[in-house]
Amino acid sequence: MITKRILTKSVLAGAVSVALSSTVNAQTSNEQQDVEQIEVVQQRQAYRGDVPLKSMPQNIDVVSAELLDDLGVNDFQNALDFTSGIARQNSFGGMWDSFAIRGFAGDENLPGGYLVNGFSAGRGYSGRRETSNIQSIEVIKGPGSALFGRSEPGGTINIITKKPQFSEEGYIQATIGSYDLYRVEGDYTNAITKDLAFRVNGAYEDAGSFRDTVETNKLSISPSFHYNFSADTSLVYELEYLDQELPFDRGIIVTNYEFGDVPIETYYGEPADGPTQIDATGHQLTFQHKLNDNWNFLAGLSYRESSFEGYSSEVELGGRQLVTEEGFEETVNRRRLYRNYESEDLAGRLEFSGTVDLAGMAHHILIGADAYEYTLDITQDRWRVAWGVNDTTYSVNKYNPVYGQALPELSPVRFDTEDQSSVGIYFQDQIDVTEKFKIQGGIRFDDFDQDFESFLTGQVTSQSQTATSPRVGLVYEASELYTLYASYSEGFRPNSGSNFDGETFEPEESKSYEAGVKFNTADEGITGTVAFFRAEKSNVLAADPNPEHSGFSDTIGEAESQGVEVDLTAMLGDNTMVTVAYAYVDATTSNAIVNADWGVEIPAGTQLLNIPKNKLNVTAIHYLDIAGKESKLGASVSYVDDRPGELIDPNYVLPSYTTVRIFGSVNLTDALSINADIENLFDEEYYASSYSAMWTMPGNPRQAKLSVKYAF
Repeated sequence: MITKRILTKSVLAGAVSVALSSTVNAQTSNEQQDVEQIEVVQQRQAYRGDVPLKSMPQNIDVVSAELLDDLGVNDFQNALDFTSGIARQNSFGGMWDSFAIRGFAGDENLPGGYLVNGFSAGRGYSGRRETSNIQSIEVIKGPGSALFGRSEPGGTINIITKKPQFSEEGYIQATIGSYDLYRVEGDYTNAITKDLAFRVNGAYEDAGSFRDTVETNKLSISPSFHYNFSADTSLVYELEYLDQELPFDRGIIVTNYEFGDVPIETYYGEPADGPTQIDATGHQLTFQHKLNDNWNFLAGLSYRESSFEGYSSEVELGGRQLVTEEGFEETVNRRRLYRNYESEDLAGRLEFSGTVDLAGMAHHILIGADAYEYTLDITQDRWRVAWGVNDTTYSVNKYNPVYGQALPELSPVRFDTEDQSSVGIYFQDQIDVTEKFKIQGGIRFDDFDQDFESFLTGQVTSQSQTATSPRVGLVYEASELYTLYASYSEGFRPNSGSNFDGETFEPEESKSYEAGVKFNTADEGITGTVAFFRAEKSNVLAADPNPEHSGFSDTIGEAESQGVEVDLTAMLGDNTMVTVAYAYVDATTSNAIVNADWGVEIPAGTQLLNIPKNKLNVTAIHYLDIAGKESKLGASVSYVDDRPGELIDPNYVLPSYTTVRIFGSVNLTDALSINADIENLFDEEYYASSYSAMWTMPGNPRQAKLSVKYAF
């Protein structure tokens, strides 16, 4: 049997196409007949309504599971490297996924915010997400507050998970790789009855690292069930479970701007601290009902809980660090901490979507309401040397850290709890004024409450905020070949805490403008989007400038971002696909502020942390037959421009870099295939992200992986 891959990018109205390709099996029978088998699976997505992606006035990237499988990518953070406008941020010792979209990252003390099937999954401490249950990743550019609620103006990421099917299919895959990587991944789905189907997928990974003594262990399991009450009514339940162990790792230090002075494998933590333990469980229940030919009802419930516990030894910052002092150039001071973070997140949603004809025009209407309750409990103990004292009690050598020192006793520094609750309602109408011209208008109202209590200090802070988030967009479908659009949106994100006077902060507010063109050739061999954007933020927390208010913050910061994105997919002939994702992002502070953590003035026009002005990815996949076996060969090239490595020193800049990944696979039989990939082929030394020169995370050196997959 010879299998030929035909790549398409069909988009279903009001749903996401989770089958981005079709497989044509050319079977040789006695009658020499060709049989074509095409399967398209769809699941209506929340906050989408019945407007196709092509007709929405914003840029939306979709990363499919098939592309990730081709490239050998098995974690969420790496998957985002193949989209435009996304930059890596501080990973909190490798504990979470963190990113900025169009220059804005949100609260640097929290993971990157993302959604799973429309529900928030980034509020807790749920570790590094992997890809075994991901069907596709939507990167929805521009502010989503008018629909999703609190969000950054850069955009919203929505992960769409694999759903149960009513026909049997599945696979099991084993992978080995450099640095003692061992991984097993599997997926199986089938019908239990004619109305009930199930699916279970997951992965187990045991891996070393190029970092000295750093090893990780991860188990991820995701069972789900789909029940059809009737042809118009269904219920889907999904469970996600993660058990992850990994050491807290802040990276390396860079002194005197000398990148490469310290070997990238140097680890300044303490192996005796053991790994940080992360446990996360998520439940989702989605009910869908087709009311009639024009209207649909969608209801959902989500509950997530996570825990994050462990000890860490970390390089000190500021005046407690000796390595920058004369006479101590090779002495790295460390601090030691214990963290125990626990979170619970309960959310619900009701939504009606449909089309009505009024005044001779079709109105695509979306009406919904959602609510959530979120609790975060934090316990943190710490030991550190005194400020400005030449204390080497818990130090190591810069180039050759020796482990096994006596572990310092810790003292409590945080023991607090935070409760958040929010209720929102939203409305959107996209009007087909003519066959080609469409207008979109939407608005959302939010009521947000927050209570914070410190059990160490006795401080209790409460706040209530309301926000109104409007959006408006224009779409002109000039022809079957290109669509012009423009949009304006406003957004918000609550600020936690209080100022010197005990008053709660006003929410961080944003405005965003976008215009672009979506285009394709007649045969859809080339599809793409060019988008121009500008976003502004105000009420950003910064240090209170009043000298009598030292140590307090206020909402006096402003920032802005502007740029252009180019996303392109092209078929070169029948068997070669090329994708291009490019972004130019100019993200800076708009006014002079004082950094709330360091007390250092940051001038207006300072480029934002870890944001490259230019970022480019080009990926090519070629489909061919090798000795009659279906095969793929490909390469992916990524370029990341230089970018600030810390805000308090404008001269500390992470250098630009280019990495190359090659990959390929061969189907030995209809069921058995082999996949190989090499990341960072030319072994370029680079630095992926940073918080300061003392906490700089080096990127992965060359790493090879080999996988064997049995599919059925």
